[in-house]
Amino acid sequence: MEVIQRNKLRMRKLAATNSNLSQQVETLDWDELETALMECIFKKDETGLPESYGPASYFPLIPENSEQKILYEQAFEHGESLVRAGKIAAFTVAGGQGTRLGYDGPKGTLAVSPINGKPLFQLFAEQILGMSEKHGVVIPWYVMCSPLNLEATVSHFTKRKFYGLGQNNLKFFAQGVMPATDFDGNLLLATEDSLALSPNGHGGSLKALIDSGSIADMETRGIEHVSYFQVDNPLVSPINPFFIGLHDLKKSDMSSRSITKTGPFEKLGNFVSIGDRLAIIEYSDLPNDKALEKDAQGRIKYRAGSPAIHLLRRDFIQQFASGEIKLPYHRAEKKVAHLNEAGKLIEPDNPNAVKFETFVFDALPLAKNPLILEADRLDQFSPVKNRTGVDSLESSQADQIKRAKRWLKNAGVAIRENAVVEICPRAFPDQKDLQNADWKRYDMQSDTLYLD
Repeated sequence: MEVIQRNKLRMRKLAATNSNLSQQVETLDWDELETALMECIFKKDETGLPESYGPASYFPLIPENSEQKILYEQAFEHGESLVRAGKIAAFTVAGGQGTRLGYDGPKGTLAVSPINGKPLFQLFAEQILGMSEKHGVVIPWYVMCSPLNLEATVSHFTKRKFYGLGQNNLKFFAQGVMPATDFDGNLLLATEDSLALSPNGHGGSLKALIDSGSIADMETRGIEHVSYFQVDNPLVSPINPFFIGLHDLKKSDMSSRSITKTGPFEKLGNFVSIGDRLAIIEYSDLPNDKALEKDAQGRIKYRAGSPAIHLLRRDFIQQFASGEIKLPYHRAEKKVAHLNEAGKLIEPDNPNAVKFETFVFDALPLAKNPLILEADRLDQFSPVKNRTGVDSLESSQADQIKRAKRWLKNAGVAIRENAVVEICPRAFPDQKDLQNADWKRYDMQSDTLYLD
């Protein structure tokens, strides 16, 4: 490709007297860049929505018939047996910074629990530890950071003694990056000694698992399934036996949770079926007329939204190592500061560059026997994305309290109506574990109730 040769000649000339830029140019995967350019710039008009698709079917949260009830009971028991046998690993995509929240640091270190102010990382660690202790097994945890927050994340865990999980059972690694180009495919310089680089999207997590040696480590440990979740969701269950069991019984390469959207335009990816394949269409790409379609019961047809909670077979991820299967690149037009030909820094007012990203959900159409299992939003999803309003720290803390109260109500426990409640995930990793609580230890009439 002519633009690749032009970029190579230009960058190698600029890098001749600059060791850092020279290293970036020499380690750059030029074949991968050529693929990204072809998919996102030179053939971008050939990509888009499929000609024919419809809303995806999914397993409902509550079984709808006796056959499903039996399957769900089997799935829970089977999932617990897989956890006990040490077949499950947790995997968190944690590259985000807290900038949008007015917080200076990795998002995973943000204090989010309503009473004790536990960071997101601590909530996940405590639940993983609670499930490990409950089932008498070590559950390893793999954490993908960005190149910018890797050091700060490792420092956070080190200071907190890895939250009792054991240093050997946690592995931290950085997400891959891709260079940004202008709209003609020409590489941009961020500084005289560096290309303009950006993370390669959450789909890069699969390659990062391979390149970091994490998949090899999982194979050595006998891990068969990887529980994928994002760092900004404090309600997620990192290790969910029911989901794990159903995923394995159905021999699925990749399984996903869905939640019912609050409305046709909620900013969640939409699960769709394309022939016999499952896929996700981003909320920004689903046409308005499709988003507004309703079924015979008056419900929106495309109501199954993705909270980015997945299970993947380890051997399915390994297939990406050889290039046997790969994720497509997506074009993101962004404002990228860069040096012009005269070496002057240009800070554009409008999008001027293309960033190349892959999305993990694009693995769904490549997976054998993919399935979707409905989740209860109140139990599994309340992300911390914004400073105020929807999906904010305030709304997430309120949802954490609501879930804790609901769990207590389901356990037959009465508390004050306006009480603020927090449940320790290590002590009670699942609401069923509340049945074994020693209620005499707690002042159930307190305005603030922490259960540990």
